[in-house]
Amino acid sequence: MTTTTFPQFAASSSARTFARYATIGARCALGFVFFSAGLMGLLNVMPPPSEPMPPGALAGALLLSNRFVPLALTLLAPVLVNIFLFHAVLTPGQVGMPSALLCVELFLAWTYRAAYRPLLTARNSASS
Repeated sequence: MTTTTFPQFAASSSARTFARYATIGARCALGFVFFSAGLMGLLNVMPPPSEPMPPGALAGALLLSNRFVPLALTLLAPVLVNIFLFHAVLTPGQVGMPSALLCVELFLAWTYRAAYRPLLTARNSASS
């Protein structure tokens, strides 16, 4: 059974492999950005944070450890929208990096969309 015999299987497996590695890369990249930004605040490289542990650092750690990824994406969504809108409205020339981070967030949210499906049901029966 070679790829020349069944070319449709070769295309689908390579697409799945790419999607798997793209998801891992996007998750690690987004996690590293927010975890390192949170650590810079905690290590006094930047001004000290107002909270003991910024939510971005916590969400970044969750993304890097591959634990509770949908929760981490939910925590980062309002932060990323705020960052994007701040740069889009007040500093339009510097909207590149926030746009890229927002695209990565949307890609990961689409990848983990099955985890969000129960949140978006209109009526849910109570289970015991």
